[in-house]
Amino acid sequence: MSDSKTPLLDELEKGKWPSFVKDLKKLSQRSPKAKDLLGQLELSYKDKKTHWKHGGIVGVKGYGGGVIGRFSDVPEEFPNAAHFHTVRVNQPSAWFYTTAALRQLVDTWDKYGSGVLNMHGSTGDIIFLGADTDALEPFFTDLSSNNWDLGGSGSDVRTPSCCLGPARCEFACYDTLALTYDLTMTYQDELHRPFFPYKWKFKMAGCPNDCVASIARSDFSVIGIWQDNIQIDQDAVKEYSNIQSDVCDKCPKRCIQWDGKELKIDNESCSKCMHCINVLPKALRIGKEKGACILLGAKAPIVEGAQLSSVLVPFMKMEPPYEELKSLIRRIWDFWDEYGKARERIGECIQRIGLGNFLEKIGLEPVPQMVSQPRENPYIFYEEYYEEE
Repeated sequence: MSDSKTPLLDELEKGKWPSFVKDLKKLSQRSPKAKDLLGQLELSYKDKKTHWKHGGIVGVKGYGGGVIGRFSDVPEEFPNAAHFHTVRVNQPSAWFYTTAALRQLVDTWDKYGSGVLNMHGSTGDIIFLGADTDALEPFFTDLSSNNWDLGGSGSDVRTPSCCLGPARCEFACYDTLALTYDLTMTYQDELHRPFFPYKWKFKMAGCPNDCVASIARSDFSVIGIWQDNIQIDQDAVKEYSNIQSDVCDKCPKRCIQWDGKELKIDNESCSKCMHCINVLPKALRIGKEKGACILLGAKAPIVEGAQLSSVLVPFMKMEPPYEELKSLIRRIWDFWDEYGKARERIGECIQRIGLGNFLEKIGLEPVPQMVSQPRENPYIFYEEYYEEE
């Protein structure tokens, strides 16, 4: 067992920023697993290599995902960290918890695990780090008896996540929380049993500000948007200063004009970046005809590098039971199941197969918004044009 002498880790405590080492040292006073975790981490810094080894599938009965196995390659030195599995727990929409729920979670984790947790990981789940193999099943039993469920891991639907939406934001163009809950309940099989080529992430953003970063982090983004004109309160506009420099000059489409008395917006040219609305929140409001834009294909840099999502459907009404959206998802999954390679995200698959072929397979008509930089390249061709020639 570690003697808690960690000179290399101690360096990480220096400086003005909070350090996870300080937290682990505090936790190690009551958690043997945290104490051995510190010791193994110190050894990794000394040896300049990780001491977590790959291999070994662990989980709970009936689930193919939700637990990420982690084993030490020096268990004789740090027996309490020999097994240090990660458990993902499905979070409530927009991360709304009661204090009672939080206490219930941490008390259960203290009973079965290391006490180390992460709220929240990039996937969105509550992340519990450091469970023994034997503790997984009783931990899950306690969680599920209190109506918690595991999140996704591996090649499955990862736990859908969303921004606060209409719960606290006036810009929300649809109910992100309701859609997230609906998709989570609808795709339970796909969430708990990996059978895709690779991971699939849903993220729901209520407006183009995209506070959940769906355009960069999710395979399937549902971003709230409006179809009609931005609403303008001309009297409220006059309460602001520096409108020309702060708003008009920074509009990416140069579609706003201010003559000192009246603000005019060329809504046909507006790309709905939200900059003007964010700067003039008392004077400008999103349009009244609300829905969502569907984007596809973002991912982190693993195989082909980082990739932002691209527009697939410029506008779709987003109301229960979301049949149009679910039909689109099913057609995309059918395509991915047939043409996707192992560990290939849907965005990479489309790049390899070609956008035109993808659209034909899922039965979607091409539109100019699907081009990554619309209005900047007039040379847009689709298959049917070649066929007509």
